[in-house]
Amino acid sequence: MSKPNFLHQLAQEILKSYSLSFSELTIVLPNKRAKVFLLSALKKVVTNNVFAPEIISIEEFIQDIAGIRSVDSVELLFEFYEVYLSLTEKDKQDSFENFANWAKTLLQDFNEIDRYLLEPNKILKYLEDIKEIEHWSVDVDKRTDLIEKHLLFWKKLPDYYHSLYQHLVNKGIGYQGLIYREAVENLNHFTENNNGKQFVFAGFNALNQAEEKIIQHLLALDVAKIYWDIDETLLADSFHDAGHFQRKFKSEWIYYKTHPYEWISNDFKDEKNIHVIATSKSIGQAKIAGSIIEKQAEKGNLQNVALVLGEESLLLPLLYSLPANVDALNITMGFSSKNNPAQLLIAKLFKLHTNAVTRNPSSYVMYYKDVLEVLTHPLIEPYVNANELVSIINKNNYSFITHKKLEELYAKDNALFSLLFQKWDADSVTVLENIAQILLKIKSNLNHENEEEKITNAFVYSIFKVINKMISYFSEHQSINDLKTLQAIYKQVIDVAEVSFEGEPLSGLQVMGVLESRVLDFETVIITSVNEGKFPAGKSTNSFIPYDVKLQYGLPTYKEKDAIYTYHFYHLLQRAKNVYLIYNSDSQGFDAGEKSRFITQLEIEKQPKHNLTFQYYNPDVPNIAHQPIVVPKTESVMTRLREIADKGFSPSSLTTYIRNPIQFYFQRILRISETDEVEENIAVNTLGTIIHGTLEELYKPTIGRLLTLQDLKICISKIDEEVLNQFKKVYKEGEIKKGRNLLAFEVAKRNVLNFLKTELEAIESGDEIQIISLETTYERVLTDARLPFPVLIKGNVDRIELRNGKIRIIDYKTGKVDKNNVVLKDWSGLTEDIKNDKIIQVLAYAFMYEEQTKGHDMEAGIVSFKNLKTGFLPFQFKQDKEVTDLISPEIMENYLEQIVILLQEILNVDVPFEEKI
Repeated sequence: MSKPNFLHQLAQEILKSYSLSFSELTIVLPNKRAKVFLLSALKKVVTNNVFAPEIISIEEFIQDIAGIRSVDSVELLFEFYEVYLSLTEKDKQDSFENFANWAKTLLQDFNEIDRYLLEPNKILKYLEDIKEIEHWSVDVDKRTDLIEKHLLFWKKLPDYYHSLYQHLVNKGIGYQGLIYREAVENLNHFTENNNGKQFVFAGFNALNQAEEKIIQHLLALDVAKIYWDIDETLLADSFHDAGHFQRKFKSEWIYYKTHPYEWISNDFKDEKNIHVIATSKSIGQAKIAGSIIEKQAEKGNLQNVALVLGEESLLLPLLYSLPANVDALNITMGFSSKNNPAQLLIAKLFKLHTNAVTRNPSSYVMYYKDVLEVLTHPLIEPYVNANELVSIINKNNYSFITHKKLEELYAKDNALFSLLFQKWDADSVTVLENIAQILLKIKSNLNHENEEEKITNAFVYSIFKVINKMISYFSEHQSINDLKTLQAIYKQVIDVAEVSFEGEPLSGLQVMGVLESRVLDFETVIITSVNEGKFPAGKSTNSFIPYDVKLQYGLPTYKEKDAIYTYHFYHLLQRAKNVYLIYNSDSQGFDAGEKSRFITQLEIEKQPKHNLTFQYYNPDVPNIAHQPIVVPKTESVMTRLREIADKGFSPSSLTTYIRNPIQFYFQRILRISETDEVEENIAVNTLGTIIHGTLEELYKPTIGRLLTLQDLKICISKIDEEVLNQFKKVYKEGEIKKGRNLLAFEVAKRNVLNFLKTELEAIESGDEIQIISLETTYERVLTDARLPFPVLIKGNVDRIELRNGKIRIIDYKTGKVDKNNVVLKDWSGLTEDIKNDKIIQVLAYAFMYEEQTKGHDMEAGIVSFKNLKTGFLPFQFKQDKEVTDLISPEIMENYLEQIVILLQEILNVDVPFEEKI
């Protein structure tokens, strides 16, 4: 850089003012990350070997003054729950799960009250009074228990605050606000025992009341100096949010009545190339950022390039979009554990075991989807070898599986499998230790040399740390010992847990979040998600304290939050030469966004030397959304077609070709069948199979003789038993005693009963019925000079009977079929329209059976179970007003003419299989 950056300036100032007393110097920075960069800057200016000064973050410094250890949010929640139980009568105590819902918000408010050194009783009593006023119109005698309980909660807030405060102080631990308040209380003692130490505060912007008081106290004692990093342009503009806090400090601090305000730079006005890029969705931003980085890498070192993510969820898409020429990378932002693959596995385990315990703790019944989600998880599937088990579950329709049954089905000796499905019926610590063992087992399976598995290892380790932390929580707080509570706490912990990536901070491309960019300067800055609600973050506030109360007592509101984001944004631009601002331009739908006000502000307040350009990137949308698949008929395809012709074309395969030739190609040529999946609810085709099977078994004893009323009465008496047998045979282990499946079971029985009743009525009205065959396969060779070779037509006919001297071929349909579905008016185009599929099917059965009619007239048609009142629907040929329902040689000749045309197309080497869209 032509001008020194802030940390380089700071290093020079430290060397000039404190070169003889580094050991007595403590430098306080806004965050830990800046320490590495400051040490690097000091190395460049120091010429001889010296001990570096102590460099710490503001939070570490405050903890040193207070002498209290900071605790994380979950540990704090546990401590607060202990206090809450001691203050609340046993019959009025909330479960930990319910308690956590309101306690998290309350703790945030306690934290703010302490950070800004407010009188807790005053503000908490104020809240109680507000709630009283809200219910003033309700007569005291008429107040419900709910209102009383609500008001009592607000009345107890001071007790909660003081008891928690004392409880934590006694233990020597605290949340951030408590530590800050204690530090202020302990400030005089700290400075009295300072032993000549000097302090330098650098790079700060927004300070809370406690930080202001501590820094001003040290400045007044002349044992400290503070160096700000603010630009003249931003400070001088009284309306500019970036200088909001600095203007306040400059005008209000007594120290600045006699001392200069250091440092005010003048870099923002310098020449800058600012590229504003609009694109569609988050992935578009990641791709554009990747292409910008590729161009930067081609120019040389990426040392001075920073990629700032306005939204952390963009990290993974961005990593996949980075070019191959990025040789070094440093990620210094926490990646949320919510989408961590190892976390997703633990969440699935919680779901499986919590549901199993809730359902039946003794038999431990697991839902098949929960089991399969665990077994097919990428961290589990390669190491448990459970493909056979998955296949058994799918084929046998196991909707629910007992723990014992699962162990029987998986007979292998696999330690990981045993850990995954070990019962979670013990105490919480045992369950957590079991999860820790699972994670260790997964870690042992990973290859640490593989780059991808190194990232997976970081994911697994981050969750392992979370689980270990929870083990220590639950070991100390044994009063909370319930699986659902454990799951709720796990969710709370995961919400705040982050995955840390290892990297070399001083080399390569820097990828960071907005807060990690504090104090640092880069020549090229790429910022993503420059959208309202992301950068700046928006108005969302999670607090019990109303806006007007915050305003009155000087607590930060969304306005202060906006000012902080504005400062960070402008600080990133302050010394940069090339800036890329990428935002999501989609204003509607999922993942929509609105351009950030910061971009508009740059336009309106454009500096003379700023080159502002706007670009809009839209993804290439193909003119044709989907190109139909076309498969030529190769020699091997023709060989397979010959094979099918020899073994038999079924009527359904012919209709499949008419529906979509490419479907025929997949099913018949390539023989691709649908994968087995558990039918949780009985599918329509399964229901059809059950009804077909039931009718076959009921009618079997009557084949070859005339049906009698007694036969049908016997059939009716056996319906329940036979439908149940067919369900077990077809649906295997599927659940049929409840839910939709019970309804399907009853529908099957009703359909069979209704059909038998129509048969009964027919016999009572004088029909003579003799069943010839049931569910029998027939075949017949079709020979024609126009076909390259003879073709066998082969299919399974549901029922053939002799009714009143006529052969009747029946095809059962469980769906609805109307009369017009089996009526034909013109033979031409029969095989071109899928609407004729029923006609093609029943006439194919008639063709197969034609030679066995023994001189009887023949009809073929459909019995629709959803349209039973219409009875048998025969195929009819309707020409003008003349209707023919008997299948004559002339009808068969016309039918075969059309089938030959269809087969010619199928068997023609020059006609490819082309997808119908």
